[in-house]
Amino acid sequence: MTKTTQLRTYTVRDGLFDEWVERWREEIVPLRLKLGFAIAGAWADRERNQFIWLISYDGPESFAERNALYWSSPERSAMGLNPGAYLVAAEERTVESVR
Repeated sequence: MTKTTQLRTYTVRDGLFDEWVERWREEIVPLRLKLGFAIAGAWADRERNQFIWLISYDGPESFAERNALYWSSPERSAMGLNPGAYLVAAEERTVESVR
């Protein structure tokens, strides 16, 4: 498979930005890494209440297949984390390096 990278932009509900970032760092990132994803960076645009990050996967399955594994994993279920409780909107774009 070819490496797939997604640029994800989340608009976070008012008053929940720091809590979202903490849960992302402590719960989402470790599981994503365990499942073979790479996180190239994350940024806060506090003026717009947006959280932006780059996630990629370069393995035997497609990004979509590996992402489905993430969402169906027991570890993900155990988080008790409903993105809708934190996010007003989510945009995902597949991007490629042009270096």
